[in-house]
Amino acid sequence: MKLTAPYVSHLWMVIRTLSAKTGLAVVEPPPPSARTIALGVRHSPEWMCFPFKVLLGNFIEAIERGADTVLMAEGPQLCRLGYYARLYEQILREMGYAQVRVLTFNWQNEQIVGLAKFLRILLGEKTSLRDIVGHIKHGLQQFILIEDVEKRVQFLRPRAQRWQDVEQVWQSAEPRITAAMTGRDLQRVRRELFAELDAVPLNPNANPLKVGVLGEFIMVLDPFYNFDLEVELGRRGVEVHRCAWVAGWAKIWLFMEMLGLSHGKEVKQAAAPYLTRDVSGEGLQTIGETVLMSQDGFDGIIHIQPFTCLPEIVAQNILPRVVRDHDIPVLELIMDEQTARTGVLTRLEAFVDLMARRRAVRG
Repeated sequence: MKLTAPYVSHLWMVIRTLSAKTGLAVVEPPPPSARTIALGVRHSPEWMCFPFKVLLGNFIEAIERGADTVLMAEGPQLCRLGYYARLYEQILREMGYAQVRVLTFNWQNEQIVGLAKFLRILLGEKTSLRDIVGHIKHGLQQFILIEDVEKRVQFLRPRAQRWQDVEQVWQSAEPRITAAMTGRDLQRVRRELFAELDAVPLNPNANPLKVGVLGEFIMVLDPFYNFDLEVELGRRGVEVHRCAWVAGWAKIWLFMEMLGLSHGKEVKQAAAPYLTRDVSGEGLQTIGETVLMSQDGFDGIIHIQPFTCLPEIVAQNILPRVVRDHDIPVLELIMDEQTARTGVLTRLEAFVDLMARRRAVRG
């Protein structure tokens, strides 16, 4: 069994470490590229969203490298993402990859216990529960560390004398965290990375704009999907805040849901005048966080969604009321395989100018 998985965010950082520690046979797809998109588009239904097509391209490229098992999440409340796995299985079979299996983990129904069972299937029934728990703990610690570093990077980019100095440290973070095999190693890497970031010279006169980046989880989370949005904003003097974090997702859906603990009360209350029910995906969060960020003095919101994303279409049609009531500008970015980087950057530059002018007028 040679496993592959989506190339999204820092997922492969955790998989590489797990493979090195256990000998698990994995096939890493190449980083997403124009070829990845072309493969996914060629074999996907036209109406499927951009993440579906890129992930399918990921899997095809991994299968070309020898993978015979695809790992994928599924669930009844995940918008269409919850059904991707079944569609991938059918498409791959029609392409002639009948030998490829699609293994799924339904995190909504099984939470952390289901993840432990799923990992035991991958590593073998003889793997002890203690080892399983240790692997899950280490993987979550890796995500917590890299996302803590990323939050610090988001703060420093618009304030550094040279944003490239911050970027140099950030680009070294994932390989160093991947190589950390123990909790002690992770603590050492954490100290080193934050020391290097703290040593970056800052501009004492910096007063960056603050923008919230909201929308569909993968589009917000992964720089390939959003054309390095956070870097482009940071180098233009804008501090980025986003709500899509894997560690936060894991805390809620792997632990709090299992324990029956409530979550997201503040977001739901903020969204209530506009949207009172969960429309799946991140639709409700987009509305609630826009309200909260406007109350916190943010200069603007960037709403990212893939073309045909139903939850975010709902949010998009509600946002004009939120903008009117809370006086905060929103830039809508709707992306698919036809979207060009140049066009996105042009709109970003115009939006940054708009936010700067609004702040200047308000004094």
